[in-house]
Amino acid sequence: MSQIRIVLVDDDKLVCSSLNIILSSQPDLKVIGTGYNGLEAISLYESLNPDILLMDIRMEQMSGLQAGEEILSKFPSARILYLTTFLDDEYIIKALNIGAKGYMLKQDFDSIVPALRAVFIGQNVYGNEIVSKLPTLLSPSPDISIYQRHGITDKEFCIIELIAEGKSNKEMAGELFLSDGTIRNYISIILEKLELRDRTQIAIFYYKHR
Repeated sequence: MSQIRIVLVDDDKLVCSSLNIILSSQPDLKVIGTGYNGLEAISLYESLNPDILLMDIRMEQMSGLQAGEEILSKFPSARILYLTTFLDDEYIIKALNIGAKGYMLKQDFDSIVPALRAVFIGQNVYGNEIVSKLPTLLSPSPDISIYQRHGITDKEFCIIELIAEGKSNKEMAGELFLSDGTIRNYISIILEKLELRDRTQIAIFYYKHR
C-alpha cells in the first residue's frame, strides 16, 4: 500500500508528538518530518517534498501563512492543510488566497485523518465553521467573467449561488421548480465545466471569485 507522506509543523511540541502518534497509527499515512515554525516548514518542504504539509498558523519566527505563501510561490502544486485553533477572518481569507488546500480547527480532531486523505486526492477541505463564515468574509460582487469563460449559463450560476448558500438538492429543486434529478444533472455539468470534484469546491470557488 502506498503511503501519504506528511510533514507536521506546529510550535507546540506536544501537539506534534500527539499528531505523529495518531497519524502513524494509520497504515496509509506516514509522518516523514516534524518542524516547529514557518522557517522549518520551508526547509522541510524543500528537502523532503511531502505529499501534504500539515501546519499550524501562529508560530514564532515565521507564521504558517507566511511559510505557506513562500512554499506555494515556489511549488504551486504543494498541498498545504492548515490545522489551528484560530477562526480569525483574516487568517481564513489569507489561506484561501494563497491557495491552501484546507483549513481545519484542532477541535475537529476526528476530521483530521479524513481531511488528509481528501486533500491527497485533490479535494479542498474546510471545516464547517469555516465554510459557514465564508459568506460574510468576502466582497459581495461575484466576478461574472470567470463563469462566462467556463461557459456557465445563468441557470447554472443560480445553482452555484444556492450551493454557496448551503442549500440541499431538495431545497434547490423546490426553489427552482425542478426535479431532484435535474438538479443533480446541473451540478454534474457545473463540476465538469469548472473542473471541480464536489459541492464544497463549488462553494469555495464561488467565494474565492467574489
